[in-house]
Amino acid sequence: MNSLLLSRARSGGLSSRCLFFLKFTYSSSSSLSISHQDPSYLKSRYQFSETTFPHLDAGPYSSLLSLLQACISAKSISPGKQIHGFLVVNGLGEDTVLGTKLVNLYSLCNCVAYARQVFERISKRNVFLWNVLIRGYAWNGPFEEAIKLFYGMIDVGLRPDNFTFPFVLKACAGLSALKVGKEVHELAVQTGWESDVFVGAGLIDMYAKCGCVDRAHEVFNKMPERDVVLWNSMVGAYAQNGRPSEALSLCREMTLKGFRLTDASLVTVLSASADSAALPQGKEIHGYSWRHGFAAHERVGTALVDMYAKGGLVQNARKLFDRLAEKRTISWNAMIAGYGMHGHAAEALALFDEMKRTGSVPDHITFVGVLSACSHGGVMDEGWEFFNSMKRDYFIEPGVEHYTCMVALLGHFKRLNEAYDLILSMPVQPDTGIWGSLLSSCKIHKNVQLGEIALQKLIELEPTDAGNYVMLSNIYAQSGNWEGVIKMRTMMQERGLKKAVACSWIKVKNQVHAFLAGDTTHPDSEKIYTELDILRGLMEEAGYVPDTAPVFHDVEDDEKMNILQSHSERLAIAFGLISTSPGTRLLITKNIRICDDCHTFIKHASKVVQREIVVRDGCFRKAIRNS
Repeated sequence: MNSLLLSRARSGGLSSRCLFFLKFTYSSSSSLSISHQDPSYLKSRYQFSETTFPHLDAGPYSSLLSLLQACISAKSISPGKQIHGFLVVNGLGEDTVLGTKLVNLYSLCNCVAYARQVFERISKRNVFLWNVLIRGYAWNGPFEEAIKLFYGMIDVGLRPDNFTFPFVLKACAGLSALKVGKEVHELAVQTGWESDVFVGAGLIDMYAKCGCVDRAHEVFNKMPERDVVLWNSMVGAYAQNGRPSEALSLCREMTLKGFRLTDASLVTVLSASADSAALPQGKEIHGYSWRHGFAAHERVGTALVDMYAKGGLVQNARKLFDRLAEKRTISWNAMIAGYGMHGHAAEALALFDEMKRTGSVPDHITFVGVLSACSHGGVMDEGWEFFNSMKRDYFIEPGVEHYTCMVALLGHFKRLNEAYDLILSMPVQPDTGIWGSLLSSCKIHKNVQLGEIALQKLIELEPTDAGNYVMLSNIYAQSGNWEGVIKMRTMMQERGLKKAVACSWIKVKNQVHAFLAGDTTHPDSEKIYTELDILRGLMEEAGYVPDTAPVFHDVEDDEKMNILQSHSERLAIAFGLISTSPGTRLLITKNIRICDDCHTFIKHASKVVQREIVVRDGCFRKAIRNS
């Protein structure tokens, strides 16, 4: 009979009749039935002595433990509640062992409030019980409760163990609570658990999530023994903090020592490579994943699609996407977004149609990619249709990201007043992205009035971002309002703001070469400027006309040309041209937004030299030669 009960519990089908059997085992009264109602109701209806069960043998008690464990394994909350009610009416509601099982079950089923109620009713609480509830809060939140319980546990005289620390460190990581995390670290040292691999992994993760990757590496270096979890934690720490080179180096070291990356770590490193434009490192990880049998893993495959798409290798991304055995929504999203960010609107929308035909359901991220594609590709009517269909057909409320895409789309067509009206009608609070998008459109179309409104909103939201003041200053310059330019510069000086130093970099033969605007420090500086002069001549013959309007008004035209000519991304492109063989693809990264004239320059340059040139800035802007 016990095996039957366990089977029903595991399948989530434990009924009151099965529980009746248990009750019959404990009581000679066969008239008792177990109700599905609240335990307090059962307690009031059936009066049982609190001392009924101490004299029982271990058989029925073990059956209850087995039943609860079966519910835990299957995460079956309904039969678990029935057993809970049974325990309460029979005086076992405060039993430490059974209560711990209940706390564990409720925590696993994201019913932490129920878990806490059970915990509070147990008078004899051991370390294991505290750990189970701390883990519940660390997994499900609120994270603050996990930290409070940790300190409460210490206050009652209990000593944390190697399970306690990882749970509370996870809560600290979730809150980015570095100060508390350091205190927990100190307690781990004092109690002798710092060298435990689980505690070490928790410390590495906490410091990484708080942005202290060097502290995480200190913990890693101090570990006397390192298992695969610890290695993967450190790899993830580097990757999450935008340091793919160190992550890849650690991957190599890890492999040499006989350890194997997990698919989760591979995904983390690939994502970091994508976000930091570290394609060479990402390609090496791609090779690693292929050699070690991860090629068929859907998560790794999707991460590769995302990396190649963000790096501008959209065709490579599509080939990998087509090879995915299973395409989840996140896979479709990565490919659609890749097309969208590089201006391939037709391909993005065709893929979206294909996604719907296969039965995959779009989510809010899908529509960000679709609307972004419409914005970059200048597809107005379809953009509005997709925006309206979100709520109408998929019951998705448009969020800030979707409105930002629509503002950019309207700005693309010079419909700035409509864009402004859309912002004012939003049911959600506009953020810096939306106002920044409007300001950018105002710069393109020289709309001073709306540009001033957008800047005022941006100043309220992020008063210390110098880039916003520079943007409006450029709008004033384009319209010939030099008093406005002086006004912006004065405001920046009064507020202690300085324009970010523009820097671009390119990787050639495994070496990174960085350039500042007007840079003459590179060993090949003379060759670089000579190449730029030759390139400018060829481009002007092909119809390129420099836009010198935003350059200082009190500078001669020739000097204005020289200022534009020495922008950092142009220096990086010229170095790439003289340092690589004809036809080689160039990938340049810039720390700030590319100016409009440089964007035009790159388009013309890619046609003249017959090369694919990709320049990434904070806006993922790209210029590329058409095949």
